[in-house]
Amino acid sequence: MPGTRENFLIAGAICLVAGAFFTVANIMSIAGTVGISGIVLFVLGMSIRSEKGMTDEEISNWKPDSAQLPDAGRVMYRVDITLDEPKKCTVMCGPCGHIELLDGDRPSKFTCPACSTFLWDEEE
Repeated sequence: MPGTRENFLIAGAICLVAGAFFTVANIMSIAGTVGISGIVLFVLGMSIRSEKGMTDEEISNWKPDSAQLPDAGRVMYRVDITLDEPKKCTVMCGPCGHIELLDGDRPSKFTCPACSTFLWDEEE
């Protein structure tokens, strides 16, 4: 479950602040319960290990899963471009599910090499 540690820490901080507000309002029974719950949640959040993200190698080798996209009255496709250098672009053809890996940014026109389906042309 992503973000578990952060969720416990945030919930603990919110309970601690709410407990402080109840103390100021002189509602001690609720203030004690919420405050102690906040301490427990905060300690629990601090004891959980952070989840590891993807390594640089996994990020550079990532590509989307091959799958056919549903027909929506026109040809569907998916384009993913990396933000970091070296820029890579993956184009997934909707009709056949073929994934083409290109170097650089998104090309201005593209035809799927597997099924010869014309996907887009940006003439502006």
